[in-house]
Amino acid sequence: MIVAGIGCRRGASVADVLSAIDAALSETALGAEALALIAAPAEKGGEEGIVAAAAQLGRPLVLVPPEKLKAAGARTLTRSERVVALFGVPSVAEASALAAAGDASVLLVGRHIAGGATCALATSAGQRA
Repeated sequence: MIVAGIGCRRGASVADVLSAIDAALSETALGAEALALIAAPAEKGGEEGIVAAAAQLGRPLVLVPPEKLKAAGARTLTRSERVVALFGVPSVAEASALAAAGDASVLLVGRHIAGGATCALATSAGQRA
């Protein structure tokens, strides 16, 4: 299972979110059809850009609760002090992807930034791009 984890600034557009997903996917041999779901922190559930991107891709949107986001935070690769202050994790996109892909998941692609959005890709154990 491949999961796209999303983070964004308030009001990020669907175009920003889709661009961030495309940027992350460009590092793999995968297309958007390989994504099983889109994941974001529960606090971002009202962000229209994220909701619309998941709908446009035809993938379920999983909202990761804070405790699961924090549990996955130790496995992230990148760090933003601003994000640590706001969410308690080094990378919202990476932690969201890892949490939604499962406890044994690994990052395929670290955080990519496009406009006001970020995307990271994670896979459940045993699956590689």
